[in-house]
This record gives sequence, C-alpha cells and structure tokens, in this order.
Amino acid sequence: MEPNKAWSTVVPSSVVDDDDMNEEDEEAEEDPNDAEGVWSPDIEQSFQEALALYPPCGRRKIILSDEGKMYGRNELIARYIKLRTGKTRTRKQVSSHIQVLARRKTKEVQTNIKDPATKEKAMHSLSQLSSAQIRRHGPRPGEHRAQAVTGVESSAYQQQRHIFAHINCPMGQLPESAIARMESVDQSQIADKFPAKRGLNDFFDKGPESAAFLVKIWADINTTLPEDHPGNMFYGHTTVYESQESMNLSFSTKVCSFGKQVVEKVEKHISPHSENGKYIYQNERIPMCEYMINFISKLRQLPEKFMMNSVLENFTIMQVVTNTDTGEPLLCIAYVFEVSSSVHGAQRHIYRLSRS
Repeated sequence: MEPNKAWSTVVPSSVVDDDDMNEEDEEAEEDPNDAEGVWSPDIEQSFQEALALYPPCGRRKIILSDEGKMYGRNELIARYIKLRTGKTRTRKQVSSHIQVLARRKTKEVQTNIKDPATKEKAMHSLSQLSSAQIRRHGPRPGEHRAQAVTGVESSAYQQQRHIFAHINCPMGQLPESAIARMESVDQSQIADKFPAKRGLNDFFDKGPESAAFLVKIWADINTTLPEDHPGNMFYGHTTVYESQESMNLSFSTKVCSFGKQVVEKVEKHISPHSENGKYIYQNERIPMCEYMINFISKLRQLPEKFMMNSVLENFTIMQVVTNTDTGEPLLCIAYVFEVSSSVHGAQRHIYRLSRS
C-alpha cells in the first residue's frame, strides 16, 4: 500500500563478515589466470558499491521482499555485481576477494607503522572494527503513562532544495483514545531490523507503550540536483518535538543496517521555548552525517527502483527522546523505507507500535 566513509579502493578488516571466515575456499591470493577470478574495473566498482550498501550482518540470512528468497551478505554482493555488470561472481569468489583485500590492508598498516607500540594499538583497533560498540544501560523499568513528548514535524532534505521525506506528525494533536485506535503493528515484526541492545525491545521495557510509533516512508529521490560532488551540497534534517512541561531532553538518532547500528547522533536541548502553553524543542538545519550523504548518493545511482528497495529493505532509522534528568525514554519513532513512485513526492503512513 502506498498512501501516501568515503568510498575506498581497499577493504579494511571491518568488512570481513563471519561468513567470510567460514568459506571452504579460503585462499591466500586469487588466481590472476582464472578468467572468472579477474576483477575488471566495472566489477571492482560494483563490488565496492555493494560493500557499502550491504554492511556485515554475521551469519544472518536476509529475505528480499520482492523475491521472497533468503540471501547471505556475500550472496547479496554477488547478486548486485550480476545486476550491475551482467557478469557472474560466486559467493565464494566474493568471500575470497574480501579476505584478500583485508589482508592487504593489514599488511599496509604493518608496513607503514614503524613504532611497535603504535602498531600494536593500530592493529588492535583494526581488529575491533568488525563489531559495533553499543553502550549498555542498566535496567530501568518505566511506567506506562500518558505520552510526555510528542513528535510534531520531521523532514530530511538536500539544499537547493529537495525534500527526500517530510512528516507532519499528528501525534501531538491526538488524544490517547485516538492513538489507541491507530492501525497497530506488533514490534516483534520489525524488532530484528534494529539493534538487539538499546533497540525497540529496550524502549518497551523502559518507556511508555503508548509512545512508540512506526513510520513507513516512501522517499522521493527523484531530484535533478547534481550528484557529481555530494560533499559540496548541504544535506540536513529538521525535527520538532513538543511537551506539556519544560524538561531537559536528549534526542538520539540511530541509523541501522541489517539490524545493526552503524552510526548514532545524540543532540541535547537545555532551553526549549514556550509557545501557546507548550514547550517546543526544535532542531533546524542539522547536517547529515557522512554515512547518510554517501548512502543517499549511492542509492540514487542505482538504475532500477527494485534494486533501491532491495537495499532499503535492510535500512532503518530509530529516534528516541529521553529525559536526561531521569534517564527515562519518553518517545520512540522507528522508520522503514521504500522509494516513492508517486508523482506527488515523498509520502508516509504512521502506525502505533505495540507489544503482545
């Protein structure tokens, strides 16, 4: 229903997935005489694009909704190469190529760093890149009470000027009874798209159940603005929240891929402004991180909509508003995405999240 970081020519060890270390054909080097083993420039380019679009996901299998098939990460990369170039690379060839480039990167680090202490520290850091470091919070059961903070408006855009997504949220104007009548989605259906720790389950354990929402976004990426130098453009987002009382709040935005957090941005507002008896917390022209800019840029370069949606199938965003004085989470909004095919641009649908 449709109702509405930089790119590298080498692969660090952070791209080596669990599957890569369990392939049967772990070879020291690829055979340059093997015709199928030759990685021509177009294949290498597609390989690099796929690495960025499909981050490591362990031994999980990913189901593509348009096909109903299950894929591991290396299979997704091989599939991407086939779609982009028409040339076949097997899952094992992809795994071997990843391992070879990772070993080359390790050798570069060892060669370029002469000081033993610095080298040991660098190698330790390199080895730790393969798993996200997520802070752990102790258990803090939350009361199930009236919603303390409501989302009012959110938009993401590229200036000069194109709006990828805009949400004028009605949650702030709806009474509790109206929220209860909203179409509901059980959080278990999408929980694996977010981190196991400090994800949806964590919010439901600590925050008010009536303050969790799912927003399905059909993003408009049909901008005619140039993409040759995305770093020269301003990519930003604006978010507005409101509450009935003045509080010190923090706003966490997590970008997730294959259910793992890849980047988190935390913003704090100490002095909200009062407006019509409510307290307004407004983030204006907040720059997007480099990961998001590159992601949007590469996504727009894909030739087919179904390829974009295959990538977006495993891309999510989660926003949590927390009372910094008490540590209590007050509001959670989870976002899932598809590409809009509407001539009217970006559209959205809001659901109430529940837990059975």
